[in-house]
Amino acid sequence: MTDIAPPSPAPVRIDSPAKRIAKQFVEDRIAVLGLVLFVLIALIAIAAPWIAPQNPYDLMQLSIMDGGLPPGEVSMATGQTFWLGTDQQGRDMLSGIMYGLRISLMVAVVSLTLAITIGTIVGVAAAYFGGRFDSLVMRIVDLQLSFPAILIALILLALLGRGVDKVILALVIVQWAYYARTVRSSAMVETRKDYIDAARCLALSDRRIMFRHLLPNCVPPLIVVATVQIAQAIALEATLSFLGVGVPITEPSLGLLIANGYDYLLSGRYWVSVFPGIALVVTIIAINVVGDRLRDVLNPRLQT
Repeated sequence: MTDIAPPSPAPVRIDSPAKRIAKQFVEDRIAVLGLVLFVLIALIAIAAPWIAPQNPYDLMQLSIMDGGLPPGEVSMATGQTFWLGTDQQGRDMLSGIMYGLRISLMVAVVSLTLAITIGTIVGVAAAYFGGRFDSLVMRIVDLQLSFPAILIALILLALLGRGVDKVILALVIVQWAYYARTVRSSAMVETRKDYIDAARCLALSDRRIMFRHLLPNCVPPLIVVATVQIAQAIALEATLSFLGVGVPITEPSLGLLIANGYDYLLSGRYWVSVFPGIALVVTIIAINVVGDRLRDVLNPRLQT
């Protein structure tokens, strides 16, 4: 009688970390909706010059006869329908919101990229070298974080003046400390592990250990902080522009659009401020929803 070999067990599939994170993320429908909404908003902002009904900052396309038209009115000069109305200069509010989103997101993304680069380098170096350098960096971070971000930004812009580049510089100076503290906290835990000691025993350079071995293990909390901070950067830039110290009139963001209609709220022209305000709130909520879900997925302690 021949022996029958038992069937070999089926191989166990182990998902990659990225696939596991994606699976857990899509389990929350609200987070998926927020991500889809944010991607849609970003695409609208990028494609604004091609899909906007009007270039709201081209004086040749504006007519003073179209000033202050309510939503749904038709232009007397061109026959164009202004679905969200116009402001006092005759600018189409729908086009203005598209272009405003473009400026707001551009400022937030550029400032985020620069701030996260500076903060990451400083945080990793502080955790790796320790000692007096770590103490000095953390005292600077603590000092900066003890002041409200809006106060620091206002002081900087009062000294630098208005302009998109000035706003980006102010946001970078305000935000880098958050990333430095986050990366330093994660890196401090990693520096005590055996793989860092092994890398030092192999006589690897400090630069290679910090950026090839230490930094990749600090990425998950950095992603969460970056998602939250990009929403705060958009809100802070809108606040600065609303106060008149942010972007110039020739490159208005959502905050400046809201400010342009503030004086007309009580006169019945609500749409000049309300619609840009809705676009700003929806954008910030969408980003925050995605950030909250990423925090839950990337933090094992919060998983049930």
